[in-house]
Amino acid sequence: MSKVRAHISVSVDGYVAGPNQTMEQPLGENGERLHDWVVQLKQWREQAGMEGGVENVSSSVVAEEYANVGAEIMGRGKFGPPKRGPWDDADAWQGWWGDEPPFHKPVFVLTHHPREPLTLADTTFTFVTDGIERALERAREASGDKDVFIGGGADVINQFLAGGLLDELELHVAPILLGGGARLFEGVGSEVRLEPIRTIEAPGVTHLKYRVTG
Repeated sequence: MSKVRAHISVSVDGYVAGPNQTMEQPLGENGERLHDWVVQLKQWREQAGMEGGVENVSSSVVAEEYANVGAEIMGRGKFGPPKRGPWDDADAWQGWWGDEPPFHKPVFVLTHHPREPLTLADTTFTFVTDGIERALERAREASGDKDVFIGGGADVINQFLAGGLLDELELHVAPILLGGGARLFEGVGSEVRLEPIRTIEAPGVTHLKYRVTG
């Protein structure tokens, strides 16, 4: 049976992006440090259309996360731009990833502002204005028997957790403190239950995987 799952890099103090996000710093101040562990990996670089990279304990974790995913849901914050709000020019902003985004699957972007679908290479971004449940319905239709990945940021994952719509959550805990920014679990409440599945120590990161049971 297909699952709804999320994985995301997070600081020790619980932030998935730093404060003061801008065009120059889309992950906020020091936010790029959250991903130091993954951008060096061969698996990540291949997904992004890049060469080289290393293999270590994290390689199997990343390979597992890429496997069997048929569609992704992301928030407007991940798609950008940082100021959000109405689309100034529907053709001007096409995300952070250039003409060949690294997703290679249908992506559903949660937003309050309507926009026509955008296709770049083998990725089609569909903009969903009627909430997480509708986005999940459309993502499941697109993914068939494969899993749906909740790609963040923090607010989107928090909504799926609070709504009881997430099956698995994996945190990649980077040994840094950000002191502010976009915080995971903000407003989720105490009803959500996380059952540990595994803990993996790796260079520059600790992987914590949970089954969401409540």
